[in-house]
Amino acid sequence: MTQDELFKVLVAHCKEYGFIFPSSEIYDGLAAVYDYGQMGVELKNNIKQYWWNAMTRLNENIVGIDSCIFMHPKIWEASGHVGAFNDPLIDNKDSKKRYRADVLIEDYLGKIEEKIEKEVAKGKKKFGDSFDEEQFRATNPNVLREKAKYEEVHNRFKAAEEASDFAEYRQIIIDCGIVCPISGTCNWTDVRQFNLMFSTSMGSTADGANTIYLRPETAQGIFVNYLNVQKTGRMKIPFGIAQIGKAFRNEIVARQFIFRMREFEQMEMQFFIKPGTELDWFAKWKETRMKWHVNIGMGAENYRFHDHEKLAHYANAATDVEFKFPFGFKELEGIHSRTNFDLGNHQKFSGKKITYFDPESGESYTPYVIETSIGVDRMVLAVLSHAYKEEALENGETRVVLSIPAPLAPIKAAVMPLVKNNEELTGLAQQIMNDLKFDFNCQYDEKDSIGKRYRRQDAIGTPFCITVDHDSLVDHCVTVRDRDTMQQERVPIAELRALIDKKVNLNNLLRNL
Repeated sequence: MTQDELFKVLVAHCKEYGFIFPSSEIYDGLAAVYDYGQMGVELKNNIKQYWWNAMTRLNENIVGIDSCIFMHPKIWEASGHVGAFNDPLIDNKDSKKRYRADVLIEDYLGKIEEKIEKEVAKGKKKFGDSFDEEQFRATNPNVLREKAKYEEVHNRFKAAEEASDFAEYRQIIIDCGIVCPISGTCNWTDVRQFNLMFSTSMGSTADGANTIYLRPETAQGIFVNYLNVQKTGRMKIPFGIAQIGKAFRNEIVARQFIFRMREFEQMEMQFFIKPGTELDWFAKWKETRMKWHVNIGMGAENYRFHDHEKLAHYANAATDVEFKFPFGFKELEGIHSRTNFDLGNHQKFSGKKITYFDPESGESYTPYVIETSIGVDRMVLAVLSHAYKEEALENGETRVVLSIPAPLAPIKAAVMPLVKNNEELTGLAQQIMNDLKFDFNCQYDEKDSIGKRYRRQDAIGTPFCITVDHDSLVDHCVTVRDRDTMQQERVPIAELRALIDKKVNLNNLLRNL
């Protein structure tokens, strides 16, 4: 199964098992908008809880807020979003479809990287243990040819980005023979800029209404509350403010399921520091955030840093934590040194003094900021895409299993009476369920054969299945099946809580940070 095929299967699996649904589906849906089902919302909430506790519980100098989606329109002028929050778009004249010009070029470069990796994989297979990858990359003619092509296009693209040269964007697309995936032609328009913010009106009448925006990021809600938090919390620099909330972007080229949507959720933390210390803090937060990701247990090899070559207007350093999705390494989290751009501009536009008095040095200054910003939906997709597996069993059958890290799993344990119509078994199973549900999100399941129930729980990522059988009435033990190993063991009912807690407790993840 190719990665594209795997991704399509995953999307279908998410719908079938209650993780993610197309929004407004009975009305034929709404493009690039998705609803979280009964399993998806539990997974999403567990991810948010892991992030929130790691930020606010493990750091005494980080606190949380929840700011509004609607904000004063001048905020977006001060932040630069009104004037500069744009995407370079290009249309294909034959298909009438619109694309992001920079994404078309990035995808082209990604395909060249894939070709190089395929050549390296061939070399590994051919030479086995004697394979010297570094030497192969430096001498193989196919690799060198593709590498030279990559460097040429990449350098042109980098220069075009820095100069905001949209004519060069189009020329790169033409020169590389990048075609529209729908029409298969290179009949492209010029590249144009398109602002990504959704606007709406606030007011009782059309004439008297004010134009406001749905926030395109949650960070500005933190910045405009900096003084409130700093004063009421008596916060001393360095300190941080964390927030989880919805944001909205009118993405023209929304794609790849929940990777890029028009309505999404962010987990952001702005860390306020003394000017001149920002690069040291930037390095520390890079290390801290990567540790948070790897700690989940999805393999350190599936993450990498990607430093920005073109910095945003507010930054003096920026990097992305990228994850290996089925469609390649893509951004999962951004870490930025935002300088004092935001607080400085809000001070300028609002006329309010936004500074910090340092009692130790006796000086006042506008703090600098290190930002960590992660997409909740992208984290959900990363977990699901890594967890989805189709495993061949000894009996020739195939089981579909979501190997979701146990602390993040939607359902922690399923309680199952061996047979449905036995009051003693169902009564004991319900008693166990009622006892465990105060500590864990559990599911009671008595429909179908025990084998089918196991498969159903595997498909939603449940770490433990607890079966109550006739012996349970005598020895007060149950059979506990592990999702990942499929091993079964007999466990006293009195020890169930401790057994489950050891594997699924979110605090165990936090203790490793």
